[in-house]
Amino acid sequence: MAGTSGAGTVRWGILATGGIAASFATDLLEMTDAQVIAVGSRRPESAKRFAERFGIPRAYGGWAELAADDDIDVIYVATPHSAHRAAAGLCLEAGRAVLCEKPFTLNVREAEELVDLARSRGRFLMEAMWTYCDPVVRRMTELIHDGAIGEVRAVHADFGLPGPFDPDHRLRDPALGGGALLDLGVYPVSFAQLLLGEPDEVRAVGQLSPEGVDVNTGLALGWDSGAVALLSCSITADTPMTAAVTGTAGRIEFPRGFFHPERFVLHRPGRDPEEITAVDGLRSYQREAAEVMRALRAGETESPMVPLDGTLAVMRTLDAARERLGVRYLGEDADPEEGGA
Repeated sequence: MAGTSGAGTVRWGILATGGIAASFATDLLEMTDAQVIAVGSRRPESAKRFAERFGIPRAYGGWAELAADDDIDVIYVATPHSAHRAAAGLCLEAGRAVLCEKPFTLNVREAEELVDLARSRGRFLMEAMWTYCDPVVRRMTELIHDGAIGEVRAVHADFGLPGPFDPDHRLRDPALGGGALLDLGVYPVSFAQLLLGEPDEVRAVGQLSPEGVDVNTGLALGWDSGAVALLSCSITADTPMTAAVTGTAGRIEFPRGFFHPERFVLHRPGRDPEEITAVDGLRSYQREAAEVMRALRAGETESPMVPLDGTLAVMRTLDAARERLGVRYLGEDADPEEGGA
């Protein structure tokens, strides 16, 4: 593969040093065709500690220094989403491929800017939506495409955490894009749109915190076909975290953890319930990385598994929901680089 070292080894950089960056690094280091060669943070001491912890040879005390390293094939952006536009944009402008954590950005405007930049530069860009890379979810979409449950009429999904979260927690910070919708609601919305595409109607109700972010939200999405999705997200309640897809000839039910499932149950009239599993030997972060590396080796600049047009469509839905809730983030129209490290 052009631009990589060794026999197809893909060289990674990691931008940010928080918990999700550590989880990704742990999984990536177990992949024989991946090599983590650098980490970057705006705090040099943080980058150094992270590099020492994971045996990473290069530690950069700045995003620009990481992005400028020509030995890196792709950079995983793991900052808070308030900084995704700045961090991913910097990497793309420096010529790096980018895997950017979900939610992709604060809003669709920022998402469009990143997609336009990647396409104009011919650089690979993908949202790190592990649900789309999961073999069980992919098996579900295959069955639905083959007509196993008929025409999809309804999707139900929820994702809630019990809290309580203190006022200074990032999930309640408007400057960091806090609230349930972007952090958790992105999963039910992405799940529904994987099956039905972008909705024609978006309705939302919810409770806002004193800081002005949503803490308990319900969404009703509608399509001109007559299909509907009823979704919820919360940072005040431990919801079931399940999902169901109902069609004209059956339904599919996911147990707790639908966003990275191990199985689902297929129900069809006149038949016994069927438990469906699919195994690929990888963990969730590894599946994202594997798809990125497959695409890079194939010379692709977008992933058909996690398409950028789909990411943009999800961001439009999240924007519409926020508008109906009355949620606006501090600094949303300013330079988001002032967000996380």
